[in-house]
Amino acid sequence: MQQPVILSTAYFPPAEYFSLMAHNPVVRIEKWENFLKQTYRNRCVILGANGPLTLTVPVLRGSFHKTAIKELEIDNSRRWGDHHLRSIISACATAPFFEYYFDAIEGVIRKPFRFLIDLNTEALSAVCGAAGINAEISFTEKFQPQEDAINDYRYLITPKRPPTIKDYADMPYIQVFREKYGFVPRLSIIDVLLNNGPGTLAYLLRSPALQ
Repeated sequence: MQQPVILSTAYFPPAEYFSLMAHNPVVRIEKWENFLKQTYRNRCVILGANGPLTLTVPVLRGSFHKTAIKELEIDNSRRWGDHHLRSIISACATAPFFEYYFDAIEGVIRKPFRFLIDLNTEALSAVCGAAGINAEISFTEKFQPQEDAINDYRYLITPKRPPTIKDYADMPYIQVFREKYGFVPRLSIIDVLLNNGPGTLAYLLRSPALQ
């Protein structure tokens, strides 16, 4: 039996994350690790008129100190959802498949979640449904040190460094602001989906990932 791919929970992460899901039939999402700041666990990056824009889901102050990701609470007093939606509309409204997929994204962001992991799980489900990714997805049952896990990508997909997945490369596609910035890699799956539509799964499968 093929070993499952282990991924961190993530908020609309980039294509490399979903490429692993598209290439592997069994996926486990880490549920027991402590929260790591400045990662895709609570942020994503879209491309706006002024360049790459980071959208962050705020967490309650003090809750991220040695707190298991499954217990991390969102700070909904910050009205972050309205900001994210306005930013996505401003950046992506002219994308060719915006009108077909934006409602699914909006439905996730407007849903009143208490815990970050629940928001991310809903986002993951919405993207997989829209893109046609059929991996078997479940949570890990306990925390494993990184060196003990096989096919472990929990700490490899991070905005702090380029992709470190063997043989992975972002394949260029047409983006809204391509004439101004050229192709910008590592954007949120939101950008990939709204620009590629039904071709998203084929795009993810063309982007090589470890199998």
